[in-house]
Amino acid sequence: MEESPITDAMLGERVPSLPRLGAVEPLPRGRVEPLCVEEVRSLAAFAALEVEWNALVKRADDQVFHRHEFVRCWVASFAPGAALRILTARNALGMLVAVLALQEEQGHQYGVPVRQLSSLTNKHSCRFDLVADEPRRAAVAFLSHLLGDPSWEVLRLSDVPEGGAAWELLQAARGAGMPCGAWPSARSPYLMLPSTVAAWTKGRSNAKPLRRRRRRLEEKGRVEVERVSGVEGLDAKLEEAFALERSGWKAREGTAIAQARHRRDFYTGLARTAAERGWLGLYFLRLDSRPIAFQYGLEYAGRYLAMKPGYDEALAEVSPGHLLTEELIQDCIGRGLGELDLLGDDAPYKREWTKQVRQHHWLFIYRDTWMGQTLHRSKFRWAPVAKRMVGRWVRRR
Repeated sequence: MEESPITDAMLGERVPSLPRLGAVEPLPRGRVEPLCVEEVRSLAAFAALEVEWNALVKRADDQVFHRHEFVRCWVASFAPGAALRILTARNALGMLVAVLALQEEQGHQYGVPVRQLSSLTNKHSCRFDLVADEPRRAAVAFLSHLLGDPSWEVLRLSDVPEGGAAWELLQAARGAGMPCGAWPSARSPYLMLPSTVAAWTKGRSNAKPLRRRRRRLEEKGRVEVERVSGVEGLDAKLEEAFALERSGWKAREGTAIAQARHRRDFYTGLARTAAERGWLGLYFLRLDSRPIAFQYGLEYAGRYLAMKPGYDEALAEVSPGHLLTEELIQDCIGRGLGELDLLGDDAPYKREWTKQVRQHHWLFIYRDTWMGQTLHRSKFRWAPVAKRMVGRWVRRR
């Protein structure tokens, strides 16, 4: 089946099945200068974009996960040999107005080899999105560009927040008649922080139990909280955190940072970069100077982003992780931050602090070909039906 180019007029239709926030308005009918789309395929060319890239992030959606430094750390650690396909768009004045960080790879869908363009992400990336001054216009330009390239069968973007700019890509794809869809992924709890600790403490259900646990911990020795934000002595502090994480269940499952070179490189490199730029917030809870809990996170644009926790499981009865979180929240309020983002997926220990969650999705766009339509049906029709049938069979046993 021949694919047609995407035009601005195609975006005039609302797509009710896609979870967008707010109304979608058609683009203006007047003359709009087309965006110039280019692909960045080398690390050197990507590095050269740093200043422009970060200026765009500041204007469009100022999140640390979109910044050039974060993406660079991720690529260097997890995909140093990746076939980069980073899409960039410039306006008539040559200004960078949109980026979509992709790689080309051979994937699989239900055992079938698939040539795919995927976001530069994994579970350590936390969040991904199209970064654009005008997301709808950028979506049209990027999809029109990709339709001229027959080397891919599916475009897959991971962990896009609900209401994010990348949803415009699905909107544009649906308007062009391309098979597409979304699957829910992480539900990340987050807590909006009040202006005072007293306002946050009022009505907390876990305040009294934590006071009792802290008293029990203080009976064992001197309890202190440490916040690490600078470069000096950072490597030694990171080693303490990595060793503590490796002492527990993550080591048994093989997921501890220190158990894989690429994970260690990423969290070490990111911490150094963050410390140099004033973003690092590495917290420790110490008992007689010994670390018994830590929280590796970033402080950026008024948020604390909790990326990696760990605690001494031998002291589980006093909940050192929760005691540290309590101290961390109070410190964040004192520092004037407005949000604690617990990132990752939902978990009972996170729900002790908040009922709010931020839903993320995987977004899929397939070429309008026999193969693309078949892959789309297998993902969004056949697989869900099979899952329901298995579920019914299990319940009847």
